Amino acid sequence: MKEYPVESIRNVVLLGHSGSGKTSLAEAMLFASGATTRLGRVEEGTAVSDFEPEELRRHISVSAAVLPLEWKGHKINLIDAPGYTDFSGEAKGAIRAADAALLLVDASAGVEVGTELAWSYLEEDSLPHAIVIAKMDRENARFEPALASVREAFHGNFVTLHLPIGAQHDFKGVVDLVRHKAYLGDKGQVGDIPADLKAQAEQAFGSLVEAAAEGNDELLMKYLDGETLTDAEVDAGLREATKSGKVVPVFVVAGTAQKGIQSLLDAILTYLPSPKDVTPRTAVNPATGDTETLKADAAGPLAAQVFKTVADPYGKLSYFRVFSGTIHSDARVWNTRSNAEERLGQLHIRRGKEQIAVDKLVAGDIGVALKLDNTQTGDTLGDRGHPLQVGPISYPSPLFMASLAPKTKTDLDKMGSALQRLLEEDPTLKVRRDPETGETIIEGMGDSHVDVAVRKMQQKFGVNLDVGVPKVPYRETITRNVQQHGRHKKQSGGRGQFGDVFIRFEPLERGAGFEFADEVFGGSVPRQYIPAVEKGLREVIDSGILAGYPTVDFKAALYDGSAHPVDSSEMAFKLAAHLAFKEGLPKAGPVLLEPVMRVNIIVPSQYAGDIMGDMNHRRGRVLGIDQQGTKTVIEAEVPQAEMMRYATDLRSMTQGRGIYNMEFARYEEVPPHQTQQIIDARKKELAEERA
Repeated sequence: MKEYPVESIRNVVLLGHSGSGKTSLAEAMLFASGATTRLGRVEEGTAVSDFEPEELRRHISVSAAVLPLEWKGHKINLIDAPGYTDFSGEAKGAIRAADAALLLVDASAGVEVGTELAWSYLEEDSLPHAIVIAKMDRENARFEPALASVREAFHGNFVTLHLPIGAQHDFKGVVDLVRHKAYLGDKGQVGDIPADLKAQAEQAFGSLVEAAAEGNDELLMKYLDGETLTDAEVDAGLREATKSGKVVPVFVVAGTAQKGIQSLLDAILTYLPSPKDVTPRTAVNPATGDTETLKADAAGPLAAQVFKTVADPYGKLSYFRVFSGTIHSDARVWNTRSNAEERLGQLHIRRGKEQIAVDKLVAGDIGVALKLDNTQTGDTLGDRGHPLQVGPISYPSPLFMASLAPKTKTDLDKMGSALQRLLEEDPTLKVRRDPETGETIIEGMGDSHVDVAVRKMQQKFGVNLDVGVPKVPYRETITRNVQQHGRHKKQSGGRGQFGDVFIRFEPLERGAGFEFADEVFGGSVPRQYIPAVEKGLREVIDSGILAGYPTVDFKAALYDGSAHPVDSSEMAFKLAAHLAFKEGLPKAGPVLLEPVMRVNIIVPSQYAGDIMGDMNHRRGRVLGIDQQGTKTVIEAEVPQAEMMRYATDLRSMTQGRGIYNMEFARYEEVPPHQTQQIIDARKKELAEERA
């Protein structure tokens, strides 16, 4: 593939709901442009962009794939992003690398959950975009209802540039309203507009010209003066209006039938911006603290941001977008985050899993570097003498948790390094060790996201893991005062053991932890043994008397005791403290405590009643309700035990349209009717661990 100047490059991300036709459209574009010699199909596992084992198994995209092609003297870097919400982090990275987006809408389904999510990302990043009504050849495909669903769901000036000729099995091609021509069949043969569409085409063309005039002040004056705009002026006006967001063009295709593909490729070149046309990115110079504007200039200072990482046992691939300057193979670059120099080997561009070696990549282009040791997703590569850092990529917070346990000791040995490699690849995954339960917890966007991650661990790194529901970190406490005598006395022929303590146990306020008090007067317990009493208590409070959970929020006051001049020792007083704890706490009204989470749930207003009813079912308390446009924000407090699979349940209740975030609030008593169930389950668990 030859080198292209920045004005001849288009970076376009394909977004939409899972199954809306993104990968099929990408395949059709690759085939139409000659980048591939046969048309790949998702259902047959032959698509260029879906090559990972999990993509082949599930028949959906789980990672973003870069697909460069050449069309009429231009280079188009397509980025096929996953539509399934569990893999939205891949879409966020792809959006950072793109200058424009095609948002696909299934002609038979209209706007879906993934469409709404993708639209919100485009609005968040102010990325120029167009709508593509896809799958026009499928059963129940209808253009007007699909477009109406777009207009109902989103705010924007949606301007039709292509009209469909027929629908479903009779879909023949598209009418290009600006060119006043029909493009028919899988080769896009040029013909006249069908007679039954001429009136509709003329009406749509009038709206199109008006929208084009609004994109440019000079064109608007000419239009208002009643002058006719040329096709070139209409193109220029629409291009400006699309870039500014005043207009959202609408196109029509059938990917697997290869109809409308050539017209869409032409439209990408005509109406979507090049890297030089978009608002320049900004970067911070960490050496000076100054903010600099990154123009898409091959001669400018180098700033290439990594937007995607792929890890494997032999190294990793770092996908980067060059925002400024030129990056060369075998060069040395500076990573401004890690403050480390990276030695580049051979640079490549990738088309799916195919690697094409290149000598250099200029501003505006996308490439891949191999085996960068100190570089991760979001990092900026530049010149050491002129360091630059592009702003971080904003990723969604994980919503789903699972516990991980290695199946064998070999898996345990490899688990840590494999998890680290996985985190390098996917910034939306989080892994932590729960200090209270001792479990390794993985957090992701949903159950499918975590399942794919675990399967990758096995496929790439040979690590086999058991996945489970995380344990709830229950605690125990007491509700009333009690005084307890603890005596450890043992005689074995020689020197014996003797420790004698009187301890008062008192409940404390929630969150106070454990407090030890020395109230001994008169030396009944020698001073040197008092620390041993405290140490003994601290040794046993991690295993409470109800169910073996840590005991918290209580005070232990040592107020009396006795010692033997020969047989007493620190160990004896520690054991005496153990006895006082084990015999005294059952008399002090022990109860279980459970963590309570503060939850913010954002759902379309029509689901608010169902969500609040579900909160009550989960023993939750709704604290407040707020309205934000068409969304309802519900704030509640819910026991953590009731929220372990809430991400999946919320998706089911709201058809995938609900989101939430959750943080720890405090510990509260477990209701008495549920305490025994928890105790029985815990005893069974401990028995299995000892077996």
